[in-house]
Amino acid sequence: MKDNGNWRPARPVRLGLLSMLLPLTMSSTAQTPLRWESAPRAQVATASYPSPTTPQAYRSNAGGHRALPPAQGFDVAAFENMAASLTVGQRVPGLAMAIVQNGRVLSARGYGVTDVNAPQPVDAHTVFRLASLSKAFAGTMTGLLVNDGSLRWDSKVRDYLPSFQLSDPASTQRVTVADLLSHRVGLHSHNAFDRDIEANAEYHTVSSKLANAPLDCAPGQCYAYQNVAFSLIGDVVFAATGSFYDQAVDRRIFKPLGMNDASIGLTGIESSNRWARPHVRSRGGWVSQAPKPTYYRMPPAAGVNASASDMAQWLIAQTGHRPDVLPAPLLATLHASLVSTPGEMRRGWRRERINSAGYALGWRVFDYSGQQVVFHAGAVQGYRGLVALVPGRDLGIAIMWNGESSVPSGLLPTILDRAMGLPAQQWLDTPIGSDLLMADSMDVPANDSGSSSGKASASPE
Repeated sequence: MKDNGNWRPARPVRLGLLSMLLPLTMSSTAQTPLRWESAPRAQVATASYPSPTTPQAYRSNAGGHRALPPAQGFDVAAFENMAASLTVGQRVPGLAMAIVQNGRVLSARGYGVTDVNAPQPVDAHTVFRLASLSKAFAGTMTGLLVNDGSLRWDSKVRDYLPSFQLSDPASTQRVTVADLLSHRVGLHSHNAFDRDIEANAEYHTVSSKLANAPLDCAPGQCYAYQNVAFSLIGDVVFAATGSFYDQAVDRRIFKPLGMNDASIGLTGIESSNRWARPHVRSRGGWVSQAPKPTYYRMPPAAGVNASASDMAQWLIAQTGHRPDVLPAPLLATLHASLVSTPGEMRRGWRRERINSAGYALGWRVFDYSGQQVVFHAGAVQGYRGLVALVPGRDLGIAIMWNGESSVPSGLLPTILDRAMGLPAQQWLDTPIGSDLLMADSMDVPANDSGSSSGKASASPE
């Protein structure tokens, strides 16, 4: 099947899934407690984490809990100057940043150029490839269907995808929608079969290989970051609604939130009015390339494209200020950690600032020096991105750039520290070519040495 950047299931699968829609639709909401089938080991391993079927009170401006304003010294103009400085010289070609607080857009701007070969200024409407920042859109889209009653968090994947198989029949029957979105399928290897995707294999061909992949635990009991398995949620969305995943996200998220530049897939970014080309390093500096179609074949894991203007609206919604689109109980469920991920505390600012780490439903959740931060990073050839929500300060930050460099990563903890009033650290160094940051070295498969990688995963480990 030729890929045009817009994912579609094969025709036989499509017809088979459509025939199952009516009998398999379940009536439930995100507020309805549900029963889980858990082995004793799972009860022990996940006892400290809430079930996604148990509603949580959102910890920002809802439920009577008023968020604190950013600490004194939180200077948006200074952050904008820092962002602009990152595009000077040979740091990164272009960068876009959005900052929102208390439901207001404090900044949504672009810096640098879209393409070193045909430079145009990056602005608020320049579209970047989001890579694994897309996973939060998949979790949110699924949550909207749970609210509708079209799905449940504990719906079994096999009920919607009869061809889905793992190497253990019992595990095959147990995998739930929430397991897909929290990387708790039970697979032994992180990023299973990503190399096949990078070798230009079709998604459905690769996803069938899950039937032979080694397992490390029963579903729901352990964490291993995935792109292929995660993207099964797109097939589930189609089976539950009859709508293709990209159409559902556009209708339920992009359009209601006013994300007018946003799209899904290779065709989406290439048809944008203004978009940032991916860049890799060479001995002579930055080299502009064509975006690869590989990870676009898995829209839930890595298919979204968006501008700083789009991301500002996304952050406003994710911080609880668009209850007409994303109600507070749903946000609380999406942002509640379901499994521990201690590997996220190993390096850079994470090692210094994070006391605990977990994965929720398309989001990471950190204890950042005693305050909750909901986070994700993304990396695919020529693009990098970071998003963070700070519910206790009603703050949202998104940073995206179009070069394989870790240097801009230090901008995020710089902003977080100032918002929280923490002692200043030199996360963002000024000399050109500095490699002191390494803030997301686990998120960036390629560094500034000139090597390139197609990984879209936020944490390949």
